[in-house]
Amino acid sequence: MTKPGYETLVAELKKLKTESRPNVIEAIAVAREHGDLSENAEYHAAREQQSFIEGRIKELEAVTSRAQIINPADFAGSDAVKFGAKIVIVDEDTDAEAKYQIVGHHEANADEGRLSIQAPVSRALIGKSVGDSVEVKTPQGIRTYEILSVDYGS
Repeated sequence: MTKPGYETLVAELKKLKTESRPNVIEAIAVAREHGDLSENAEYHAAREQQSFIEGRIKELEAVTSRAQIINPADFAGSDAVKFGAKIVIVDEDTDAEAKYQIVGHHEANADEGRLSIQAPVSRALIGKSVGDSVEVKTPQGIRTYEILSVDYGS
């Protein structure tokens, strides 16, 4: 994963441990004071939230403990698409341009232009160079994209 992606996960983990976990423990304690737990919706909601928080903490601890941070700048000067590349592609049918960065699974967010390295578009682009055309199977059918630029800077 990239360093910013790693730092985002570490920040989320810290917030869950220092803010969310203590808040939900307090909410459970307050809900317990309201009496019969079998019919206490606040208690059950707080316990469900606690379960989610603890699960997310375990997931983030596992991911961050085995994360391999890759600096995309190490690939600077290459016009081939590799992990961390910021690319501009154009749909050869519609001439619509799109900008993406290829990142790790846990930091991917297509709405923000960060594609998982496991995404079909990323898999099709890896190893290709500026000027190459690639075909990608999408829910809308086969799409053909041309790589306009590849950048490894920040």
